[in-house]
Amino acid sequence: MTSFDDVRPAAVTARGWGWRHAGRSRPAVSGLDLDIRPGERVLLLGPSGAGKSTLLHALAGVLGDNSPAGAAASTAADAEDSDETGSLLIDGAPPRARRGRAGLMQQDPETQVVLSRLGDDVAFGAENLSVPPADIWRRVAEALDDVGLAGLPLQHPTSALSGGQKQRLALAGILAMRPGLLLLDEPTANLDPAGVLEVRDAVGRCLDKTGATLVVVEHRVDVWKDLVDRIVVLQPGSGTEPAVLLDGPPEQVLEQARDMLIAAGVWVPGYVPATRARAGTGGEANGAGQLLLAAEELAVSRERPRRTGLLRGFSTVPPAPVQSGITAQVRAGQALTVTGPNGSGKSTFALTLAGLLAPVAGSVSATTELSAGAGIDPYKWKAQQLIARIGTVFQEPEHQFVTGRVLDELTFGPRQLGRGEERVDELLERLRLTGLVDANPYTLSGGEKRRLSVATVLAAHPQVLVLDEPTFGQDANTWAELASFLSELLDAGTAVVSVTHDAEFSHVLGGSELKLGAPQSGLPGRTTPGVVAP
Repeated sequence: MTSFDDVRPAAVTARGWGWRHAGRSRPAVSGLDLDIRPGERVLLLGPSGAGKSTLLHALAGVLGDNSPAGAAASTAADAEDSDETGSLLIDGAPPRARRGRAGLMQQDPETQVVLSRLGDDVAFGAENLSVPPADIWRRVAEALDDVGLAGLPLQHPTSALSGGQKQRLALAGILAMRPGLLLLDEPTANLDPAGVLEVRDAVGRCLDKTGATLVVVEHRVDVWKDLVDRIVVLQPGSGTEPAVLLDGPPEQVLEQARDMLIAAGVWVPGYVPATRARAGTGGEANGAGQLLLAAEELAVSRERPRRTGLLRGFSTVPPAPVQSGITAQVRAGQALTVTGPNGSGKSTFALTLAGLLAPVAGSVSATTELSAGAGIDPYKWKAQQLIARIGTVFQEPEHQFVTGRVLDELTFGPRQLGRGEERVDELLERLRLTGLVDANPYTLSGGEKRRLSVATVLAAHPQVLVLDEPTFGQDANTWAELASFLSELLDAGTAVVSVTHDAEFSHVLGGSELKLGAPQSGLPGRTTPGVVAP
């Protein structure tokens, strides 16, 4: 008999439940009536901003402690200013009274790694629940085996794991806690196709073994529809209509309500939203095709050089690169898509290209069309010189927020550059942020945060735009709007560099592809012109 027999599947009950975040006039969720039976597997769908992440954080008992996407941004005053209505219960009690019954796995694998060694990280949650030490390490071994990481030693550094491995590590840590309710918030959003299947299959094995209740949030249905018993579709809280738009078996919901789901922005199987077509001449009047940035035999790493002592002084040792031999060009009015498996150095390359990391070897150089007297090395530019020329959207949107209000975020860059704010209203409307101007950026949904991070960079009018996973957290409608907007920027002469696993997005933007090999393969980065051209 396996020790997973002590898992008791949890029941969820919501009656008229709603939540309004601090500083927001509209509720994130309103009038939610929902019953989830013990052991049920539910896929939670809905447009960006429908309150899916808010519901998961509420069930985990951390709403008010953290923002909807898990950033520790809320204060005690925020919690006091927020507003909860109705009731939300796990096994008949409020979630805060049932902490430990639910385990929450969030979107970003980096935010879930707590300790430096694999075994310690998996044991962390169980230790906080005061599980006896002998039981903890038995649970750790079983959880690692279930998620397919048993082949790694317990002392393996968590920093050396790929994105897919970090997501499975987070899942192992949750399983070691023996939760009766497993909550997954877009767990595969930033993973390559192989990593998506790794995480999905690991979840399936664990559910088969434990019988735990599952609530998973994803925008794309294909990955999870065969693993769940039921699909629940939420709609944005208005205070006048029920929160649940649709509820039923997967095949029934997908077949009978396909048009309604598409209108709501759900990524139904076989559907790709229409986007604005690229112009044939591509903004020749704006200098399309001019070389702006070039990477030559570039080696990249996020580690800093280290100093070692010698008999007659010190020597600086460069870090081992995660990727080397990269050659690429960035041209006005053209897209460059950076692809490759998790851990291949895509984000590190993008940050180096954008002048935010120093090259380990090789060079990144700007032409006079971009540098305009600032020098050829973007890494040596001053902050104001950089943001006016190269705008970078990080993989984690919270890393670039600097104010407490959406409108202030959008006006911050132009004000620092002494420029007008005439583009702000257009960005708010095009990226569907108009109703959020007074909201705290940290209380936005994951998809809203991503669109805000793109808007803040665009407000500074950069000539080169570097985007790291720009479409994560987007429903089909906001995805189409973002892709169409970027197509317009390309036609107007802006260069767009995108790190992405989203093949449909790459196809819309066209251009060329830089495909990076896995670090262990020893393959250098290489540019494949025209691979993703429409």
